[in-house]
Amino acid sequence: MEKALIGLAAALAVGIPALATAYAQAKIGSAGAATVAEKPETSAIMIILEAIPETMVILGFVVAIMLILQLG
Repeated sequence: MEKALIGLAAALAVGIPALATAYAQAKIGSAGAATVAEKPETSAIMIILEAIPETMVILGFVVAIMLILQLG
């Protein structure tokens, strides 16, 4: 039973941040496309702003790996 709960926790540690990241990138992407259309010099900033939410998924993945390694 404990292994199942740790597995569920690992799945949630990746899944919830992934959904939040998808929502954030959708909003940032549409705003970024509009901004770059008006001011092309802002494209580098928009690429950086699009990549920032990915850190949530990466950190969730690290937590999931730590939880799975705890099983062993």
